[in-house]
Formats: sequence, C-alpha cells, structure tokens
Amino acid sequence: MATKGTGRYGRDVLAEDRRRRGASVVPEVPLARDLVVEDVEETFCGAVVAWDKATVTLEDRAGRRRVFDLEPAAFSLEGRTVTLVRPREAPKGPLRSASGSIAVTDARARTARESRIYVEGAHDAELVEKVWGHDLRVEGVAVEFLEGVDDLPSVVAEFSPGPGRRLGVLVDHLVPGSKESRIAERVQGEDVLVVGHPYVDVWQAVRPGAVGIRAWPEVPRGLPWKEGVVSALGWRMETGEAWRRILGSVRGYGDLEPSLLGRVEELIDFVTGPHPLGD
Repeated sequence: MATKGTGRYGRDVLAEDRRRRGASVVPEVPLARDLVVEDVEETFCGAVVAWDKATVTLEDRAGRRRVFDLEPAAFSLEGRTVTLVRPREAPKGPLRSASGSIAVTDARARTARESRIYVEGAHDAELVEKVWGHDLRVEGVAVEFLEGVDDLPSVVAEFSPGPGRRLGVLVDHLVPGSKESRIAERVQGEDVLVVGHPYVDVWQAVRPGAVGIRAWPEVPRGLPWKEGVVSALGWRMETGEAWRRILGSVRGYGDLEPSLLGRVEELIDFVTGPHPLGD
C-alpha cells in the first residue's frame, strides 16, 4: 500500500497541465494543525499534525499517521480538491529550530571546526540532522557517519584528537557490560567523549505517540529487530519505508526520548566548549 499522496498511480500529469493552462484553478489552502483533509484516492482521512517543505503528516482518529506529498493537488477538503501549501505569515515570537533552540537566521556560515561528531548508524545520523542540523551548522560542527562501533578505535587513532580538536561519538545500545561499553572505555579521553542511548535501535528513541503507536513491540532474541518491529506493528512495508514513516513523524525534540536528547546535547557542548568536559 502506498504511503504517499502520489500513491501507486504516480503523478497526475494531465492535472498539472490543466492547472498550467488555467482550465481548472485548484484552490490553495494554508497548512494548519488539526486541519482535517482526505487524500483524493480516499485511502486516508486525518488531521494535519506536521509538515515540511515537501510532505504533510496526517493523523486519523485511531492515532495512525501517514505521510503524503504536498504536490500535486492531492487532498479533498469539504468535498473540494485542494492544494495544501505552507503558511506564508511569519510565526509569532522567536523562530525556534527543531531542537528547541532559537534559530539563527542572519548568521554567516561559520568555518567548520576541527572537532567532529561521529554517529553510529545511518538512521541515527538522519535523526540527528533533522533535529539538530540547524544548531550544528551554526556552530560549525560536522557530523560524520560511523558504520559500526567496532571501527571506533581506528577512527579515533586516525582522527588524532587533541586540544581544539575534540571527537564526540554517539553509539547505539551503550549499556554497562556490553561490547559497546568496553570499546568506549578503551577510547575515552580528555578530548574524546563517547555517549550512547540504551536502545537496541534509534527507532526506539522516537516517542511511540509521535509514530501513532502505544509502545515499541518487544522482539524475541534471534530475530532481526527492525523486521520484527515492522511485523509486530502490522506494517506492510520494508524497513527502509518504515524508517521514512518514523522519521517523518518527528517534528522536533518533543518527539524524542530524553535519553537521546541529553546525550546529543552533551556531545554538542563537548565539541564546542572552550574547556574539556568536567573542568
């Protein structure tokens, strides 16, 4: 089943051509929270709970969420076909980034620091970028992808951390006695900080309510975790599509668990602070 407004039928080229020729003017409706619409294929009806440049997230009465493309005109509002567009008026009060910090709109691009943050896992890196991307760019901090924690000792050795050149690392499942914790202890130092969340996978760091579920299901040992979650939730999709659904439900820091929020903020403070942590 398609999860996008363009759906399994693709883009309506003829509809786009009609709009260009002015044969049928499709009204534009500004996006607003709790606006109730239905996709034109009549597969989902729900209230607007989030949006970005290209997509909108709807939530139905049962708490299920779906992500749809904003283009082309793919929604029905009170029986009319409409195009949903982002609001044009400026928000009241200070503009805030997804991390909750005040967004800096007039700052020049900062020269990248020598310090870096490494994040284990592609999904983890995408989530960090979505919530903290603005903050990291303002601070001039680059985020690198760490494929696996086993590579960490060689990454640290190659990076050669030192004064003004700190390395922060975020890893999955950092719990006492684990392989990850033993590796972290080997590389920790005055200019290296390794932190992590307690979850098997970063999916669990997203609050269940944001995704429209009651809780993350428990997956029996020996079964692939992501595939087990998708199956237990009854989602008929591949894990990549499931992650896009999960990531699309994250509007900001309020949709994440504190155990992840605190660790990422700790890393940012570490690599941008003037003194080693603890001084």
